[in-house]
Amino acid sequence: MTLATRHWDRLGNGGLTFTELGFGTAPLGNLYRAISDDEARAVLDAAWTAGVRYFDTAPLYGLGLSETRMNPFLRGKDRDSYILSSKIGRLLTVATPDTRDGRDKWFEVPARNEVYDYTYDGVMRSLEFSLERLGVDRVDILYAHDLDVFNHGSWEALEAKLTELMEGGYKALMNLRDQGVIRAFGAGVNEWQPCQWLTERGDFDIFLLAGRYTLLEQEALESFLPLAEERGIGIVIGGPYNSGILATGPKPGAFYNYDPAPPEILERVMRIEAVCRRHGVRMVDAAFQFPLRHPTVISVIPGGQGVAEMAANVDAATAEIPAALWADLKAEGLMRQEAPV
Repeated sequence: MTLATRHWDRLGNGGLTFTELGFGTAPLGNLYRAISDDEARAVLDAAWTAGVRYFDTAPLYGLGLSETRMNPFLRGKDRDSYILSSKIGRLLTVATPDTRDGRDKWFEVPARNEVYDYTYDGVMRSLEFSLERLGVDRVDILYAHDLDVFNHGSWEALEAKLTELMEGGYKALMNLRDQGVIRAFGAGVNEWQPCQWLTERGDFDIFLLAGRYTLLEQEALESFLPLAEERGIGIVIGGPYNSGILATGPKPGAFYNYDPAPPEILERVMRIEAVCRRHGVRMVDAAFQFPLRHPTVISVIPGGQGVAEMAANVDAATAEIPAALWADLKAEGLMRQEAPV
């Protein structure tokens, strides 16, 4: 079975064709546990064999490790046969193993510290380093990474970084797009509010929104998604399983939003799962396919640290979901009435 694709062309320049199932490479940066180079390559090869042709990475993932692991995988592949996105907003500086960042998050990775930098020079330097690590001559999309309260601590601190981007890095991104160095740019964030802030102030193409338009959360329907649709902005959905709970189910210790799930989320997921079971549908399949029902969504990129997870994502992307499932979720108040299905 071949993976479905979606064509996006906001600028009238031929656009980009995404596979509905994309590949998020944070797990290749040894997120939460170390995997070997061979294991990482096996997952990438499995994704390619399954037909995945959109890959998203970032300097942050494994403090450079994810990008360097992409390098031998991409070498020798026709550059026009896949879409590649990376991110700007953090530069990596040399540290020592005991002073490096992310010691509780990234394992067996280079000793580097992250420095937030959304300036003009910061964007240009970040892209140059990414091209070097990846071993490619271009990336298709650049996202400004982690412009959200989750990472910066408060709206005031975030607004200072958003302003830094608009006064500096935004001009670099515009120039890179105008010169054809990149095809599109946007932001990769955990919250819809900064996407709205940026869209109201600039000419953004694509946002990578993690965990904020899922089977569990649809608040963006009231606000940002209608604006994105009006502007022709594409949305890539990361975190379609809300850190795992929509894949694992509401078992003890299930994760939601990077933390153990609170009781009210466990209860809601239990009810969603019961409706899925009635229709003979795996909840993980419904969770993957739900965001794709929205006209702005061009790809969904769950992570996968192993070949089995990759295979499960392919199954979810190709599963058949009966329309009655969505109707029942709405009837039971488990999905917004206005959610496109």
